[in-house]
Amino acid sequence: MIHTVGPNFAAGQRDRSLLVSCYRRSLEVAEELGARTVAFPLISAGVYAWPLDDAVAAAVETIESTPTRVDEVRIVAFSDAAYDRVRNALRERDPR
Repeated sequence: MIHTVGPNFAAGQRDRSLLVSCYRRSLEVAEELGARTVAFPLISAGVYAWPLDDAVAAAVETIESTPTRVDEVRIVAFSDAAYDRVRNALRERDPR
């Protein structure tokens, strides 16, 4: 298991680069460990109150742009609204 602690938007930690680094560094660690599949919750989008649309965008953009040998990356949504936003963000990138 790889653990990361995201920035707490509600407490004033609003630098998006901190959120991006959580995904990027976790993917680097996964690769170092030889993981082929990784599942991420929407980091900081729950009790840390990161705005949902930006949390989704940060996750999708960072996962897509980070070079890795991890074969599959899943984003785990904690609500129907989060799921819909993740699905829509992924469709916008690959409308198949």
